[in-house]
Amino acid sequence: MTMAEEGTKTIVPPASEAPAKGIQVTDKAIIRIRGAMAKEGISPQQGGLRLGVQGGGCSGLSYSVWFDTQPRERDRTFQFGDIRVFVDPKSFIYLRGMTLDYQETLMQRGFVFVNPNSTKSCGCGSSFSA
Repeated sequence: MTMAEEGTKTIVPPASEAPAKGIQVTDKAIIRIRGAMAKEGISPQQGGLRLGVQGGGCSGLSYSVWFDTQPRERDRTFQFGDIRVFVDPKSFIYLRGMTLDYQETLMQRGFVFVNPNSTKSCGCGSSFSA
């Protein structure tokens, strides 16, 4: 299953939780990222997962997730074992403190963005406001 076939969802954490300084990725998400990279023929040494935010979607902003061959000049790079996550400076404003998780339920499966910067999200889960 490719990343495009998987669902995404946004969760707004309780206000009492202190946000992390960077990006966090759960072990379940790392396993799925590693598997998708292998399926795409991308080794962790070659590239990584790019997380971004772009304008659009029901709530004004949308998450973007894709594989990239290398970080760009001003990217922040986060290392989780052998997996690298690249985030551009503009997207980091909206993603700072976020946790990327992966959930499988009877109703859906996919990546879940637990984002303390999100003030609301739409029903599809891939669009949010900050």
